[in-house]
Amino acid sequence: MSTPAADRGATSIADRAVRRIAERAATEALAPGEVRTARAAAAVRGRRARVAVTVALPYPAPLDDAGERVRSHVAGRTAQLTGLAVPSARVRVKELRLRAAAETGPEGSASAAGRPDEGGRRRRSPRPWSPRRVPVALAALVAAAVCGVFLYDVVAVHAADRAPARWRADLMDRLTTHGPDGGAWPGLAAAAGLLALGVVLLVLAVTPGRRGRLPLRTPLPGVRAVIDRTAVASQLRDAVTELPGITRVRVDVGRRRARVRAGLAFGEPGPAREELTEAAARALAACGLARQPRLRVRLRTEPAWRAPAGAGEPGAGPTDRGSSSR
Repeated sequence: MSTPAADRGATSIADRAVRRIAERAATEALAPGEVRTARAAAAVRGRRARVAVTVALPYPAPLDDAGERVRSHVAGRTAQLTGLAVPSARVRVKELRLRAAAETGPEGSASAAGRPDEGGRRRRSPRPWSPRRVPVALAALVAAAVCGVFLYDVVAVHAADRAPARWRADLMDRLTTHGPDGGAWPGLAAAAGLLALGVVLLVLAVTPGRRGRLPLRTPLPGVRAVIDRTAVASQLRDAVTELPGITRVRVDVGRRRARVRAGLAFGEPGPAREELTEAAARALAACGLARQPRLRVRLRTEPAWRAPAGAGEPGAGPTDRGSSSR
């Protein structure tokens, strides 16, 4: 008696294949590109399979609803493609991703920053405003202490019928007879000091401060980000030092200018200067600054530099210098 062909042998599905199917099914649960899988796991036991996926979901979205849709789709799609029974799927949400970032891709921050807002105007990233807590706290403390001393003496005179304090009577008498209009140098010095203090406080009140930080491009309305100028300088320095022949790199980043000074140990100055400028420009653009500083590059040959063999550049020598800006 022969066994029917349909009953001969057995088909087994590896855990790896089920895991790949579950990963793919998770990305199909919502709109294309909205769900990303970090990792997945699957275990097959006979005709049953257990799957678990770790995903990143879009934001904003109802988390429970999105997670349930991913879970049901992974379980149903895996069972449909493998023929196994998948009672349930475990879904772990690792992170939330902004929809704008998912739509624009790797250059999302740059393209979103350049898009106009609802009024047709481009969004601007203002400079960060410093709260200046220490100067304000010191000025308020000194003013409160002086006012408190004067208030105590005035209340003591009018409420308790006490004689005015000797220091206040002497101060009033001196201010009356030796004021700034009297020509005495102590009064003029005190007036000049108060004037200078007032000017400093006014400057602190109307200027943003935080000159060590640069604003980044605004990816979304209401989102502000800044970066230290030292971090931008480090990015430029790392990008430049990787070039062949470049030594002694010095980078200074200001609010409006970025200066890169480097030394050339070997190679031709012309091509090396072009590579240096391009590398620094790419690194500066990758920082995503709202207002990109003007780049100035200066390349000097080192004392031990020698012209390459066969170089036809006239005048090349250890003292060649070059600078460029963009």
